[in-house]
This record gives sequence, C-alpha cells and structure tokens, in this order.
Amino acid sequence: MEKNNESVKKLVTHNGSFHADDVFACATLSLILEARGEEFEIIRTRDEAVIDVGDYVFDVGLIYDPEKNRFDHHQPGGAGKRENGIEYAAFGLVWKKFGAELCSENDVAELIEEKLVSPIDAGDNAISLVEFTGPVKPYFIQSAFNAFYPSWKNLTMENLYSGFIECVNIAKMILKKEINQAQDISEAIDAVVGIYNETSDKQIIILDKKYPYENIMQSFPEPLFVIYPRADGYWAVKAERKDFSKNFENKKDFPVSWAGLRDEELQKESGVEDAMFCHRALFMAVAKSKEGAVKLARIAVES
Repeated sequence: MEKNNESVKKLVTHNGSFHADDVFACATLSLILEARGEEFEIIRTRDEAVIDVGDYVFDVGLIYDPEKNRFDHHQPGGAGKRENGIEYAAFGLVWKKFGAELCSENDVAELIEEKLVSPIDAGDNAISLVEFTGPVKPYFIQSAFNAFYPSWKNLTMENLYSGFIECVNIAKMILKKEINQAQDISEAIDAVVGIYNETSDKQIIILDKKYPYENIMQSFPEPLFVIYPRADGYWAVKAERKDFSKNFENKKDFPVSWAGLRDEELQKESGVEDAMFCHRALFMAVAKSKEGAVKLARIAVES
C-alpha cells in the first residue's frame, strides 16, 4: 500500500503494548474495509497530529464519536456500558457500529457480541467473568496474544508492531469463523425450536442433525436428554444441564450403574442391545442406532 495515497484509509491506534480489544477492533475494521474493497494502512502511534487525521481511530484519542469513526473509551466517564453492566472498550464500540454490516444480519452480530465482544471488553475494563482459586488460571485469548509480545531481549517498537499485526491476522481468522458459526446457529435456532414444538414428550428431544442446540435448549424447562446423530454414524444421548453457562450439573444423570461401561458390559447392564458407551460422569451415552439411543434415554428418564 502507498502510505501517502489519500485514498488509503488510515486505521490509527496506540503504539506500545497491545490487548485483545484493540487487536479485535483493528481486525473488525480491516474486514469491513476489505469487504468494501478499500485500501488501508494500520498506524500505531500516540502522535496527536497523526491521530487527528486518522480515518478510523480506536483505543486512543480520548474521544468516542461513532459518526467521526472515533472509538476510544479511556476518557473520563468512559464510553458507556451495556445493559449487562459491562463497559464498552474499543472492540465493543467498533462492533456496535460495524458488527451488523460485517455479519449482514443483526441477529448474527448480536450472537458475536454476546459470545466474543462483551467478554473481551470486560477483560479490558478489569471485569472478571470467572472465579478461580489456586495457581492454575484460565488461558484466555489475551494469554495467546501475550505470546506474540516481544520479550525483554528483543523489545523494540518494530517488534511490537509486527506482534500486533500477527495478532490482528489471527483475530481476523477467528472473527470469520465465529461469524460463520453464528450464522449456522441462527439457522439452527429455527430448526431446534421447530423440533421442540413438534415433540409430544418433551423430556426427550430427538434432533435430525447435530445442531448447536445447547443454548437454545436452556430456554425450555422440560428436556432432560437430547438425542442427535454423530459424524461417525452412531447416535449420542446427552443429558441437559441445569445451567449450561455456569456448571456441569445435569438435570438428570444416566443410571449410576452405567458409569464408564462399554459395549457388552453396557448392553448387559442397560438391556439395550446396541449400546456402546456411557461416560463415567453420566452426562452422555452412545448407541449404534437412533432406536437404541431412544431406549437409553427412556430408561434414564424412568430410572
């Protein structure tokens, strides 16, 4: 790209360290401009003269003005917060304006907002979404980006820039994949709700495909087990959790006597002739046929 060409859009953010919110903000803007067929350059600086002439300025500049494509949240008072209480960071502010355009659908953009954007904004605003004890900590996307941060042995502004760009390219790939998955989820919602509505005994829901059903099914009180076909041709039976977003506790477990059993042992214990496996944590079982899976689920419901 020609740096002095006025047609080249300037994406400006701060230099120095980088975090998930400015990385994903940059990735979002990059994908938008690529989709529009516009050329751009990414500038990392704190030079106010450069910031002032940026076409898109994010995570720097102390201004939030979406009409002027200014997306900072470090100014006194911040840049607002969501209904869930999570304050906006650069990624959220950029997504708020451009998410629907990038996804082509509001529903898909909202799924990405909930799954990816809000958690990243929370982390950048020092809002913890998980509780943990002991020396082992969760490995977040920011942890992965930290691996691209130059060490003290080669800490230069050039290496910081190249590390940032590497992370932006990764974030672009993640966004593309998440958007594709969210589009599939949006389509799956209609299919799963339709199957649920047509099922008479709603304690056992039989899906014709392996839809991403988990979050959808949480809105229904009756289901205890969900049956679906696996990629290997077998059929899985999975217990519904009491709260999919918070813990692994099932509404109802499979019989304790099935825990960890396979093939003939499980077939003998359950009475289902094509039963193959029951997880020792009692949240999943597998049969060779749909009929066998239904039998396993029915026994579990009635046990």
